[in-house]
Amino acid sequence: MMLIPTHHFRDIERKPEYLQPEKCAPPPYPGPAGTMWFIRDGCGIACAIVTWFLVLYAEFVVLFVMLIPSRDYVYSIINGILFNLLAFLALASHCRAMLTDPGAVPKGNATKEFIESLQLKPGQVVYKCPKCCSIKPDRAHHCSVCKRCIRKMDHHCPWVNNCVGENNQKYFVLFTMYIALISLHALIMVGFHFLHCFEEDWTTHGLTREGTAEARISQEKTQPLTVSSTECSYFSPPTTVILLILLCFEGLLFLIFTSVMFGTQVHSICTDETGIEQLKKEERRWAKKTKWMNLKAVFGHPFSLGWASPFATPDHGKADPSQYVV
Repeated sequence: MMLIPTHHFRDIERKPEYLQPEKCAPPPYPGPAGTMWFIRDGCGIACAIVTWFLVLYAEFVVLFVMLIPSRDYVYSIINGILFNLLAFLALASHCRAMLTDPGAVPKGNATKEFIESLQLKPGQVVYKCPKCCSIKPDRAHHCSVCKRCIRKMDHHCPWVNNCVGENNQKYFVLFTMYIALISLHALIMVGFHFLHCFEEDWTTHGLTREGTAEARISQEKTQPLTVSSTECSYFSPPTTVILLILLCFEGLLFLIFTSVMFGTQVHSICTDETGIEQLKKEERRWAKKTKWMNLKAVFGHPFSLGWASPFATPDHGKADPSQYVV
């Protein structure tokens, strides 16, 4: 069996007649500057809505099943603030990853006039994407969903309804990190809730109305400051158990998935090799840099709390020759 060279399609693009600039024309109505980036993909929109629904479901269970009914106000306030902060940062990161241009190449710019304006030197090679008719920069790949070439495209993620590329990789990494953290936090709180309240809920609701009243009076006499078992949840025991089990399943599933994705993205950033480049085993044609410089190129320069904020737009680092690896 004959092996196809890694850059087979790139080699085809080296042929001058492949560009065919006369067949390309710029879009008749280019979008105005500052237009919001949004991919109109049914599957991606549905996945994004499901993502928000699952986070809001976890918010509902954590607040109305575990925290608000509890009389341990310190426990409820601390965990409520922490969980809501993580959920807010996760959803904000999701919005930034979804609504940020990932690094789209101008569509339809492979025209004769544009190629002439590049003032290419003899023997210099440019690549054209036959699908979106654009001059493709190095390390750019075409996305069939976005219908554009994306600079440093890692992959197209339906959960954020967008490509993960040069301009929004930071927000995607933060999204996976915060989802993993709130999933872990929710699982820990569910464990405490089952440990302290589950058995008491079933015992209390199994008593008669008179027995429940007597149990309350007896408990108040012996331990007046102890939380009443009926305050562990506003819902009946079967409903509480079902809600908590669903939250456990959701939290465990997303904890595993987003943790793996977070680790994969950090490894990809540190090695300065996108997921597509790793999959295609493309030959490295760009300068090798240190891991720290690669991280700054994605999260911004210098290191600060802005790295963890989805509202801080990275400047993609500064070129420091001393950090290049020879």
